[in-house]
Formats: sequence, C-alpha cells, structure tokens
Amino acid sequence: MSPKNAKYMLPLQRIMKHFNRLLVLVCLVLVNHQTIAQVIIPRPPEIAATSYILIDGMTGHILVEENADEALPPASLTKIMTAYIAEEELINGNLGLDDLVHISENAWRMEGSKMFVGVDTQVSVEDLLRGIIIQSGNDASVAVAEHIAGSEEAFADMMNQYAEVLGLTNSFFMNASGLDTELYYNTMSARDLSILARSEIYRHQDFYPMYAEREFMYNDIRQSNRNTLLFRDRNVDGMKTGWTDAAGFCLVASAERDGMRLISVVMGTASEESRAIETQKLLTYGFRYYETHKLYEPNEILTNVRVWSGSQTAVDLGVPGEVYVTIPRGQAEAMTASLDIDEVISAPLNNGQIMGVVNVVLDNDVIYRGDVIAMQEVELGGLLKRLIDWLTLFFSNLLFFSNYQT
Repeated sequence: MSPKNAKYMLPLQRIMKHFNRLLVLVCLVLVNHQTIAQVIIPRPPEIAATSYILIDGMTGHILVEENADEALPPASLTKIMTAYIAEEELINGNLGLDDLVHISENAWRMEGSKMFVGVDTQVSVEDLLRGIIIQSGNDASVAVAEHIAGSEEAFADMMNQYAEVLGLTNSFFMNASGLDTELYYNTMSARDLSILARSEIYRHQDFYPMYAEREFMYNDIRQSNRNTLLFRDRNVDGMKTGWTDAAGFCLVASAERDGMRLISVVMGTASEESRAIETQKLLTYGFRYYETHKLYEPNEILTNVRVWSGSQTAVDLGVPGEVYVTIPRGQAEAMTASLDIDEVISAPLNNGQIMGVVNVVLDNDVIYRGDVIAMQEVELGGLLKRLIDWLTLFFSNLLFFSNYQT
C-alpha cells in the first residue's frame, strides 16, 4: 500500500497490517536481545598516493577512497585490460591457449619491460599471457594485441569498447602496454581499476591464478613477479604493478582472508617500496575492521504467506540468489531484516514473480534492499475456491482495501 492511501485503511485492516509486519519482523530478525557492543572504527590510514581505493571484492562495497575518479596514467596496469580481453577471447572460443602467435618486428622492438620473445618466432597464447601478467612484457602485450585485432591501434579500440561495457567511465586506451609517449598516454582511474580487477577475479576464475605466480621463465630468462606483496603477505594472491615517469609507482592488489576478499588500488606513489607499504596499510585496515557477511543462501525461503483464490492456500517467499553484505567486524548479530509486501496476495502467481522487497538495516542504515520472489507457481483456484475467498475478504473488510489499491 502506498503511503498516500494509508488514511483509508479500515480499523481491522490496520490491525492486520501491524500484526503481519510484526510477524514478518519477528521471523526475519537477525539479532538476539543481547546487548551488542558498539564497534569503534578509526579513520582510514593516511596513504601517500595520488589516488587510491579499497573495496570488498565480493560486494563491491567501498571501504576507503581518495581521488578515486581522477583519470591518471596507469602505466602497466593497462595490461590487466590487455590480458582481460585475451581471456575473453579464450572463453568465447576465438583463441586457444596452444594457439601460436607470430611475433612481429613491431612487438619485438618494444622498449621497457620485456618477455624477450624473438622476432619472427611463434609463441603460444598461454606463454604470452604469462609474459603479460607475470613479466609485464610490453613485447608480449603488443604481440597479443596484433594477433587478436590485427593491429595495436585496432586492439586499443577494443579496449575502449570493453571499458564502456564494464562501466569504466574514466578510462581511455591508446595502446596495449601502458607505455607513455610524448604525444599520449592511457588513462584510468583507481575506481575503474578496482572494477576491472573485480571482474577479472570473479569472471575469469580459471585465469586469475596466473596473477599469483611468483616467476616465469621464457627463452631461458627467469623473471620474478614485480608484485612484491606476493613474497611478503600470504593473503595476497595478485594482481599487477605499473610504473612510468608520468604514472609513478602503481599497484593493484588483491588478498583473501577469513572469507573476505579485498581489492586495493594505489596510483602515483613515490617508489616500488612505497606502493607495497601503502597497499599493505589499506589491506590491513580493511581486514581489521570489516567483514563480508553472507545474508542469504540462493533460493533461501524468508517467509510463507497466504494466497487468495489460488489452487493452494500459501506460497513461500524468498530471495533468488545468494546475498552478501560488507559490515563492521563483529556486527552480524546487530542486523535486522523486514519484508515490504502486499497485504493481499492473489493467484495466479508465477515462480520467480517479484512480490516485494526485503530491507536489512544496521545502525539505522539500510545496507541491503533486494527483491523478494514467489518460490512456487500458484495457479488460479476453482470457481468455488475463488467464491469462498472472495466472500472471506469481503466480510473481513479486506476486499475494499484491495480494490482501493487497484
């Protein structure tokens, strides 16, 4: 019932409304009556970076951010997108890991960090992916770009199209490697990088473990992963470093601990050591003061409600998929949930039909609001059943309320 119609509610309807809401609240309350200790969360640490962000990887909830939408040169963080597109091509069946890629002179001549591929040689897609992700090879990046799109310029156009699809609103790509020139450089924001990293982790689960590999040897040259946190923090399992004069020292990192995955981005730090230290500050803060809490299992039933004029008298209501929220650590029992559904539910109903919403509240803030659906199909009942229900509604004054709503 909309708020504007509240004054028309009959006394019996008002009583039933409050009773139903109380019943639903009692069924869904996630907190016991014990006193919950107030959690004190300090301000985030000071981070010596031009731009940074920390998010919960599972929920996307932002824990810390500063200048997160500023478009900055990402240097080799660009290669996350380069690898992402190659992996999409693999998923879609347009590439195979064993496919051989011709190394052009253009790719072979690339400056900066290299995989050290040979000109006019054939290198597998799988090796090139590791060369991009682990060794940050500019030569490998260009080789893959040329193989997929025909030229690096055409591949950059693909990168921009993928950026639009992923919702990267402050990113623009001119090349596949992230190298700066006197005329141009790629741009990305910390927020965009966190979105891209999150998509890489959860969409490309078969490929993301490459980001955790500490070294890769190709052409008898062994190179270590430049992400030094892989060697310092056992919780860190990716992602990518970057550096140019214009970008400074940058790092996208992800770590998992006690069922929580964090993704951090720092851009424009002063040194290789600094990007690791500043990232560690963010990760430590996130793990110390927050947790990822699973609210509902997929297809979890929340309540059972009366159905009028149907082939059955009740229907289960629930959530369509699993639901996670980010909350201050130790505050799971302080959450409460309530349903907002129609007073009168009449058949027919479709399985999966949206019946209302569930609101989860913590400290007077709604931290989750999602659809509640019918968990079964309910067909229209027979003529006698519909007549009996109609009379029941009529004599309980609910029929008037139902008709007024419509």
